[in-house]
Amino acid sequence: MTAFDAVTVGRRVLAIEADALRTLSDSLSEAFAQAVETIFDAKGRVVCTGMGKSGHVARKIAATLASTGTQAMFVHPAEASHGDLGMIGPDDVVLALSKSGAGRELADTLAYAKRFSIPLIAMTAVAESPLGQAGDIVLLLPDAPEATAEVNAPTTSTTLQIALGDAIAVALLERRGFTASDFRVFHPGGRLGAMLRTVGDLMHGDDELPLIAADAAMSDALLVMSEKRFGAVGVVDGAGRLTGLITDGDLRRHMDGLLTHAAGEVMTHAPLTIGPGALAAEALKVMNERRITVLFVVDGERPVGILHVHDLLRAGVI
Repeated sequence: MTAFDAVTVGRRVLAIEADALRTLSDSLSEAFAQAVETIFDAKGRVVCTGMGKSGHVARKIAATLASTGTQAMFVHPAEASHGDLGMIGPDDVVLALSKSGAGRELADTLAYAKRFSIPLIAMTAVAESPLGQAGDIVLLLPDAPEATAEVNAPTTSTTLQIALGDAIAVALLERRGFTASDFRVFHPGGRLGAMLRTVGDLMHGDDELPLIAADAAMSDALLVMSEKRFGAVGVVDGAGRLTGLITDGDLRRHMDGLLTHAAGEVMTHAPLTIGPGALAAEALKVMNERRITVLFVVDGERPVGILHVHDLLRAGVI
C-alpha cells in the first residue's frame, strides 16, 4: 500500500467516525441527563462492565470517572458470574456496554442488578436487545457503520462508547464543581501532576527571600542579589509590603551612577506577582507571556516566597 493510499484510508475512517459522533451528539436525549443525575445521586460506585472491545472501553470509562471525582471500578462480566458479583453493592450503579446488547456474558450481571434493584444504565445500539430491555436508563448509540464495513470490526462503535463515556464524566465533573485542585489529588505523578502542583509547593520562602528596604543603598541590594542567586531582589516598605522589584534589566538601565542611588530609585514599581495557591501551570503561563524568569509570591501584599523558572523546570512543569 502506498503512502497516498494509507492517507486516503485514514481520512475515510476518520470521516466515518466523525459523522457518527455528530449523529450521537444530535441524538443525545433526556436519558443522558437522567444517567448523569442517577450517578451523581448514588452513594456507591459506578460499576462499569462489558465484554471484548466494549470491556476495554468500560475500563477506560471507569478510569476516567475515577480520576474526575466519581468513584468507579470495572468488573469483568465473566468473572462476575464466578464470584465478582459480590463486588457490586446495593448503593452502586451499573453501567453496562454492548453494541448489540445481546452478549451472553452480561446476563448474570443484568439479572443481579434487577434482583437487588441496583440502577442499570445500558449503553447499546439496539434498544430491543436484552441489555436495552433490562436497562433502567438506555443510552442509545446511533446505528452507524463501522469503519471496517467488510469485516465489521468494532471501530466506530467503540469510538462512540468512549466519547459518550467522556461526556458522562465531564458532565459529572461540572455537576460536582470539580476543580483543577481536586484533579491534582488523583494525578500526583508525571508532567500532568507537576502542572497541577501549586506555586506554594515549589516556591522558596523564609530565609531564601531576596528582600531589601526601599531606602537601602544599591550596594546592599547588589549583595543581596548575589547572595540569594535569583537574579532579582524585592523592595519592601516599612510595613513589609512588596512595592518594587530590581532585576538585571533595572541595573543596566541605571548603570551610570548606579551605586549613588537607593533601591527605591532603581526598582520597577508594582511588580508582577502571583499567589501561593495558584497552579504551577498558571505561573509558567505568566512567565512565558511576560518573558520573565522570576515571580514573587505574595499573600495580600506581603512577599511569602519567590519562584524561578528553574523551579518549574526541576519539577517537570516545563
